[in-house]
Amino acid sequence: MPLILPGNVASATASTAYLVANSCRFDGTVGSLLERTSPSDSATNEKIATMSFWMKLGAGSITPSASKYIFYNNNASTSPGYFQVQITTDGQMIFVASQYGGFELKPTRKFRDPSAWYHFCLQHDSTPSTPSASSMRLWINGVLQTDFVTERYPAQNNTCNFTQASIYTPIGTYADSYASFDGYLAEFMVVDGQSLAADQFGEFDSDSPGIWKPIDISGITLGAQGYYLDFEDSSAMGNDAGGGADFTASNIAATDQATDSPTNNFCTINPLDNYYAASTFSEGNCKIVTNSSNRTWNTGTIGLTAGKWYWEVKATEMSSDYQLFGISDIVSTSTTRQLGQDTYSYGLNGDNGTIYNNSNSSSADWEEIAQGDIIGHYLDLDNNKMYWAKNGTVMNSGTGFSITAAASTGTGFYLPAFGEYAASDTLTAEANFGGCSAFTVSSAVADANGYGAFEYDPSAGTFDSASKDFLAICTKNLGSDGG
Repeated sequence: MPLILPGNVASATASTAYLVANSCRFDGTVGSLLERTSPSDSATNEKIATMSFWMKLGAGSITPSASKYIFYNNNASTSPGYFQVQITTDGQMIFVASQYGGFELKPTRKFRDPSAWYHFCLQHDSTPSTPSASSMRLWINGVLQTDFVTERYPAQNNTCNFTQASIYTPIGTYADSYASFDGYLAEFMVVDGQSLAADQFGEFDSDSPGIWKPIDISGITLGAQGYYLDFEDSSAMGNDAGGGADFTASNIAATDQATDSPTNNFCTINPLDNYYAASTFSEGNCKIVTNSSNRTWNTGTIGLTAGKWYWEVKATEMSSDYQLFGISDIVSTSTTRQLGQDTYSYGLNGDNGTIYNNSNSSSADWEEIAQGDIIGHYLDLDNNKMYWAKNGTVMNSGTGFSITAAASTGTGFYLPAFGEYAASDTLTAEANFGGCSAFTVSSAVADANGYGAFEYDPSAGTFDSASKDFLAICTKNLGSDGG
């Protein structure tokens, strides 16, 4: 199954590629949603409709303890009944309509990759005389699904459950007693009156025939009950770009507008590398609270092999100054090893300003870290140097710490990493890789290529390497600048 993966550089670099500018981050908390009551107008065609959206998973949506609700049309009492889109506890997706001749499609495949963007296109047409696969089709990343755990199709001429008039419609949750979606949504569209295939929303092209990517959908006729959420207005995240009734944002702020999108995929913290760390994730995989019983670290989702890269981590809360911020060529491997204890991992010790590597500490030429400080990370894989900054000022007068070339490490790449020095410590770390910061950014400075929104300028400061152009870790930069 083709996926939009961090290595998706073909779609990122094509000069004619369509750009999805924004997505919306849902943090999985109760009451975090977009909601409206659908217009009272009759549907353009109550039997025919299409739903399309892109999704990137937060930690809480990967095999969750309770089903996560992405969408819910709340009409259980009368025909045609409610409609739900859920991520189930077994890591699968389910598209289900209730009684009154409803339908249910649950593909066998599971969704567990927090570094990928997934596209879903659901086609509803209840006009066929016999309920069958011609009545309901589901595409995932451009591929028509034929393998289902559950497969039930709508009765002939059944009213479409997700284009009903005058119905409460929340996106991101259902009600306080139900689990809320954790992750990102982009290009959310419902089309009333047309049964559209996936190729109306995305494409495989000659530049990247194995990668499904978005196309411009702004010209699609939406119909009376249709809408299009492009999330480009940070002051009104529920704005219907199709001109219809807007959704109201509840516990979704301008800071939840992300540039992490299906056409420019940003690094986040990797919840799959959490077996030993046992950290708690939130804010779209950009915030962690570490476990006070373990001494280990968490890593980013994108490995880096070349180029110059920048990211920020805010030490929001620390039980002590013994915290480590840096890079590693491997994920955490036990509950008793800290960042910098292995041959190719490096960590700035927040307590004394030393660099910890291969179980050795450097001289204290760097600075101590206090609670609330923002640590800038500058990884120069062209000159094999690592730099750190505190609140915008590069440490050690811009003299970098020499690191082993990525190609000579055990894995051939480095990952952003941070964690605890001592098992009894706790750290609340809020990361900003540029796509959607976990902490509030006041200046929103982009990198030299125009990507990311950082508190401090990635290209400012003194460095002993020739170039200052450190870039955000995202697929557009990977395509043009190595990585």
